[in-house]
Amino acid sequence: MITIIIYGPPGSGKGTQAKLLADKFGLIHFDTGKYIEQVVHDLKNKKNKAIQKQRELFDSGILCNPSWVLKIVSEKTRQLAKIGFGIVFSGSPRTLYEALGNKNQSGLIDVLEKNYGRENVFVFNVDISDKNSIKRNGNRLMCSVCGIQLLATFKDVGRLKMCPFCGGKLYRRILDKPEIIKVRLKEYRERTLPIQKELKKRGYKIININGEPLPEKVFQAIFKKLPSK
Repeated sequence: MITIIIYGPPGSGKGTQAKLLADKFGLIHFDTGKYIEQVVHDLKNKKNKAIQKQRELFDSGILCNPSWVLKIVSEKTRQLAKIGFGIVFSGSPRTLYEALGNKNQSGLIDVLEKNYGRENVFVFNVDISDKNSIKRNGNRLMCSVCGIQLLATFKDVGRLKMCPFCGGKLYRRILDKPEIIKVRLKEYRERTLPIQKELKKRGYKIININGEPLPEKVFQAIFKKLPSK
């Protein structure tokens, strides 16, 4: 089993590439952003003060408490490894604490090494400019039924109401508002990028990929860097 971590700024296509890789290698796409979104917006957690505090952070574009995120992500990771599934992460772990933990809590990297073997952990960085990050996120629409993401032109964003594939209602995520995207970019630079430096110190090779081309070309660039089996 292998596990893949894909880093990159908001809008770099991490989720798209993770889905393609999951299909190609038979992996589980663990989209931690969506997983956290589901947890904090779950109606059954509405009266949970601790989770609602995380919801306030999440909806503002600020990263949630690292120890809380590490706990729920590590638990799910162990469950998937136990039943024999490899994982591709899109953007996680997002902070140094989530990645490396401390003496009281193992980081996600330690969890992955223990369950999959260090030699089976691959780390990619898919990079795009801040300008394209804001543009892609600002033009992104989501289907409430099938979950597909659409990158509409500025002219079409206000015109499209229904999903062209299933007819579901389209919506724009709170996280894709321009003012929130800028916060997310700042969070990424200050709290997520430093992880790559620390992983290099631990002997990991960070494989840099240009995320500006079409998704298929980006996928081929990633695929070439992975083992054939």
